[in-house]
Amino acid sequence: MGAAVTAISRGETPAPEGLRFVHLGFGADAVDYESAWQEQRRIHAARFADEVPDTCLLLEHLSVYTAGRRTSDDERPLDGTPVVDVDRGGKITWHGPGQLIGYPIQKLPRPVDVVAHVRRLEEALIRACAEFGIEGSRVEGRSGVWVLGDPLEERPALGGLNLDFDPRLADELFDPRLNGPEYAPSNAGQRREDRKLAAIGIRVAKGVTMHGFSLNVNPDNTSFDKIVPCGIRDAGVASLAGELGRDITIAEVLPVVEKHLRDVLENAELLPRAV
Repeated sequence: MGAAVTAISRGETPAPEGLRFVHLGFGADAVDYESAWQEQRRIHAARFADEVPDTCLLLEHLSVYTAGRRTSDDERPLDGTPVVDVDRGGKITWHGPGQLIGYPIQKLPRPVDVVAHVRRLEEALIRACAEFGIEGSRVEGRSGVWVLGDPLEERPALGGLNLDFDPRLADELFDPRLNGPEYAPSNAGQRREDRKLAAIGIRVAKGVTMHGFSLNVNPDNTSFDKIVPCGIRDAGVASLAGELGRDITIAEVLPVVEKHLRDVLENAELLPRAV
């Protein structure tokens, strides 16, 4: 489903103390990736210097592929579509209309417990999805928020494909882009397999976080079919709209995500990583 252009106020969401939210742009005011990255760096420096409070940038991006430090060449678009290489963790993903982006820039005690920060972001998004009737889950060894699939033996056969003999399970280099639309990441819901609803990729520098999460609200998920999303070949992607079977807008989701981010991030006991 495509993204509806909905008016959302830009600027800061005031709060007496604690986490500050800044709306960079949505819909017709969606933000190009390089501009948002530059703004992240500016606020990151200000947060390190204690000139601003913890801040979460919220926005929609113009369509772009970004690759984290661990991305391999065979996960990038096969047709040479440009990719922005970034300094976050994780692998390649797509950002674009219909996707809510959040960049929490937060000062944490050192040495920073990066895993705990990721778990807090997951928890806030899982709570937000629950308000819309979607059960988000974690998958061991894979960050982000997932909709869990059916057991393998209960999944449907598509186009004569018997998933009991799924070739992806025996071939760690299986490329879904070369094996027909039934394997496309955007079709994971039809295959009733695990599918990622929200991706998380972060960076920590000088004890302050950057980058963050992308929550698929109502994007065109076929944009993921050009890549191996997050380097994961045996699962796909989902959206709130696709799981609910109805349209849903960024404007509906934004205040719910803000509420749960504030609740989780402001009330967490921030501890340094155990060494």
